[in-house]
Amino acid sequence: MLPRLISIGDSFYIPTYGVLVATAFLIGLWLAGRLGRRVGLDPEKIANLAIYCTLSGFLGAKLMMFLFDWEKYAADPGSIFTIETLQAAGVFHGGFLLALLVAVLYIRRNHMPVLTTMDVFAAPLAIAHAIGRLGCFAAGCCWGNVCGRPWAVTFRNPEANEVTGVPLGVPLHPTQLYESILGALIFLWLLRVFRRPHREGAVFGQYLVLYSVMRFSVEFLRHHDQPNPFDGPFSTIQWITIALAILGLWLLRRQTPVVAPGPAAAKA
Repeated sequence: MLPRLISIGDSFYIPTYGVLVATAFLIGLWLAGRLGRRVGLDPEKIANLAIYCTLSGFLGAKLMMFLFDWEKYAADPGSIFTIETLQAAGVFHGGFLLALLVAVLYIRRNHMPVLTTMDVFAAPLAIAHAIGRLGCFAAGCCWGNVCGRPWAVTFRNPEANEVTGVPLGVPLHPTQLYESILGALIFLWLLRVFRRPHREGAVFGQYLVLYSVMRFSVEFLRHHDQPNPFDGPFSTIQWITIALAILGLWLLRRQTPVVAPGPAAAKA
């Protein structure tokens, strides 16, 4: 739709995707710091954790992208270092899993309450993901299957096709917008849960379950270059979301202490 937000000449431009991802990070960081203070966490440690998770998230997303398209990159290793690869968003779940591992290690190293800290980041993650999907829509990546519904979208920008491969002139499911809208609704729900007394880990557990259900459903409408594992009905991402949902249900079933955020949490 709009891969380039601002263009100066023929060679320099600011990608819309990058601007929206940066916006998502800043909003998520601000909100995490605000929520963290409501439960007595150190704002500096929250900020550092967010930065480490963001960097590891970008790395994990790229690594899983290389893994998914292994044959392509093995045949042409030089393509790993191209501008197109740098601009590619990568695979969200690769970034999420590596960021989750880094988060647990950082939290334990700094003697922070693991589940309470995870709860703090649940709503920020949801809203950041919702904003990031708007960037995907602008860039043209993560497109859907052919759609005959009135709300189908048609990409016509040649630059979007050149960078992401999205087909032009074909009505498609706006899967990016599906995830963005549903992600925003999940954010509002998680913020409501966080503001009220809740068991440690319950907010993050609900994030894992709600996001997994949302992504599992949307995956049926997304275009996939890779075949499903074992020639089955589910994609690799859907199997990952099933595992994450099970983890979320496990967190929800745990009998953990109740957290009562301070009165100021209602203003967050």
